Amino acid sequence: MTTQPDHPTPADRPADPPPPPGPAGPGGIPTCYRHPDRETYVRCQRCDRPICPDCMRAASVGHQCPECVREGNRTVRQATSTFGGRPVTTPVITWLLLGVNVLAYLAEIAQPEQVIGRYAMSAGHVAVGEWWRMVTGAFLHSPPPSYWHILFNMWALWAIGTQLERILGSARFATLYLLSALGGSVAVYLFGDVAVGASGAIYGLFGAMFVVGRRLGYDVRGVLWLIGINVVLTFVIPGISWQGHLGGLVVGALVTALLAYAPARNRTAVQFGAAAAVLVALLLVVLVLPPLGLTG
Repeated sequence: MTTQPDHPTPADRPADPPPPPGPAGPGGIPTCYRHPDRETYVRCQRCDRPICPDCMRAASVGHQCPECVREGNRTVRQATSTFGGRPVTTPVITWLLLGVNVLAYLAEIAQPEQVIGRYAMSAGHVAVGEWWRMVTGAFLHSPPPSYWHILFNMWALWAIGTQLERILGSARFATLYLLSALGGSVAVYLFGDVAVGASGAIYGLFGAMFVVGRRLGYDVRGVLWLIGINVVLTFVIPGISWQGHLGGLVVGALVTALLAYAPARNRTAVQFGAAAAVLVALLLVVLVLPPLGLTG
């Protein structure tokens, strides 16, 4: 009595299908499957089709044809930054924001009264429909002969922005910066009068560093000291808009928390959906409420 094995032996298994034959030229010499007029003895390591030098793509072993390279790239998971953004080698957004701020300051030097008068954040002007001031005011600074304002803000943007952009990714960093700037302007609208400066956005970056540090398990005492010292200076030095500073700080910390603690599933949609909700909420505040600093 004979028994059949539970699993087929190697001899019982069907043979693997032969590799797809490549085209052959005169005399049986193989030619490139994409360029039949070119003879070649090199074959793709994945599909075994003959490929000429123009079709060779370097692989870990040997060469592959363009079609196999494209197919392989579809299955490769793209690298992301810590919170889902694309990896950043050069912090383009940080340098772009620096450039815009500097250009706006040069415009102030050329025509200080016109630029400040038309684009500075002003609660009264926003209340009558000049909404653009909530954004443009965040790119202006105290005009000459005062230089410390823009120097400090640009130093902070370079020092902190380059780190945050690499951690968050460029798109998320740009969202954080602009919403923090808008948050500072909304606070000025509600409780202040006129203000200029990127300080609201910069304080938003301070708040972001704290949230990111906590999320990644870092020691955030240094960031707390930085925030505490700057908040004290906000109330000690005359002429500083505490509204813009604190508004940017709160909104920056909130937006970063939404980015950093978003669930891994559908993370990108959740992050930008939450950021859009913050934007709508800030605009509704200005649309519904009067400037309390002027009417109170």
